[in-house]
Amino acid sequence: MFYSLSTLLIPKILESHTEIKLYILHSHFLFYTHTHTHIYIYIYMASIGTGYDLSATTFSPDGRVFQVEYAQKAADSSGLTLGMCCKDGVVLAVEKVLLSKMLLKESGRRVHLIDQHAILAVAGMGPDGRQLATRARQECEQYRNIFRMPMPAHLLAERIAGYVHVHSLYWHVRPFGCTILIGTWDGKQGPALYMIDPSGTFYRYYGCAAGKGKQGAKTGLEKLDFHQLSCEDALFELAKLINAAHDESKDKPYEMEMIWIKRDLGKASLVPPNLIETVRQRAEQLAREEEMAD
Repeated sequence: MFYSLSTLLIPKILESHTEIKLYILHSHFLFYTHTHTHIYIYIYMASIGTGYDLSATTFSPDGRVFQVEYAQKAADSSGLTLGMCCKDGVVLAVEKVLLSKMLLKESGRRVHLIDQHAILAVAGMGPDGRQLATRARQECEQYRNIFRMPMPAHLLAERIAGYVHVHSLYWHVRPFGCTILIGTWDGKQGPALYMIDPSGTFYRYYGCAAGKGKQGAKTGLEKLDFHQLSCEDALFELAKLINAAHDESKDKPYEMEMIWIKRDLGKASLVPPNLIETVRQRAEQLAREEEMAD
């Protein structure tokens, strides 16, 4: 006989039978009684991943890959990471949580220079993000050596997304526990912003968010007119979103990291620390004024 039962009913079954031997066969439980009656009980555990989360190569009955979902949770639990396409470039910003007061501010960066025309920001596990940044640099260097021109944005995003996806196909590797944002500037195509998640899925955006508080940040991004914003204006808007997502009573202190690629600069660069501090103070002052007005 076959039963579809809750795990709460198993103790009652055990009490009603004597000399029961329990054998675990994947997600099936076989109870053998002294009357030689075999009772198979199938317990549906796909929703919690039991038995289906041991490898990234295993699909659950409802078509989910739990290892990839766990990697996405690792990315979602990190500091807020934002990206914005502007009329004159791309700006990326990261809320880097300071785990200790003794840490130097410049250590453990989550924003990376990839090439003269490309930048990258990481939400999730920092070491995983650094490996993807290194891979992106190698792809850009190889393309430039062969074709004597910068690597197109869509091709760079496609190559890195494919590399990420491969790590969800084999049992001897694990998915990358991070979501990355890639920004580029092309003289012909203009600014481009891509986001790649741990499954290898990637899309092009005007503005995007990853990490803790991303839903509220997305709501704020949707209210902006990206075609009218300059990179300088975007710094303040991103600082406001990060400040709004940060709860000083619960969250640890944080450092704001920003990187941009502007048309007038001609190449990617880190945003100067004094400029970051200025927009952060403006954002915090605005938040205090709004709080007092309420």
